[in-house]
Amino acid sequence: MVRCFLIHTVCPVAALGPAESRVLYSRVFGPDEGLWSHRNRPLSPEERRVLQKEKVMVVARQVRGAASLSREASGRPPVEAVPGEEALALQEADGGAVRLRAGDPFPEETSALWLAVSSLGFTLVCEPHENLLLAEGALRNLTRHCLETLHMLGQGSEVLLRSNRVDALLSRLLPHGQLLFLNHRFAQSLEKEAAAYAAM
Repeated sequence: MVRCFLIHTVCPVAALGPAESRVLYSRVFGPDEGLWSHRNRPLSPEERRVLQKEKVMVVARQVRGAASLSREASGRPPVEAVPGEEALALQEADGGAVRLRAGDPFPEETSALWLAVSSLGFTLVCEPHENLLLAEGALRNLTRHCLETLHMLGQGSEVLLRSNRVDALLSRLLPHGQLLFLNHRFAQSLEKEAAAYAAM
């Protein structure tokens, strides 16, 4: 099962410190293990939201560090892609996986798969028993749909204003955080649904 999906920055942003990352979108799946505080009292909704936000930020920082190391090791600077070249940008995207230790930030060990397209990072956090090849295919598919439908490579990206479109994509491609084996016919029907929703 997928624990969460993030869209965040992987390159320096003027308003942030050099090692910080800005989370543009996040969605957490599955049960909320942080329902109780250390004093065995239930957490308020606000405390749960803050705890969830902190966990997401830990993942974003770790992925940003891994993406920076990968780009430095390859010797390639991030290529600024322009709108209309989403397929090429996705093909040239850096990617990888990061093992997140138990307790940092989730109670059990997890894997974070990431793609860095231009200055954006797309991350799936999966449970340890999950099929990572299937998760990588789902991440590439989600990234492609996000880039194409939200025009994320252009100025003034719409991801913050159109989070409902990302939610709709996730409900089709990752229902309740479950990775799907897609055959060709089912993939085509999902493409049509996504295109119809994006046209709205």
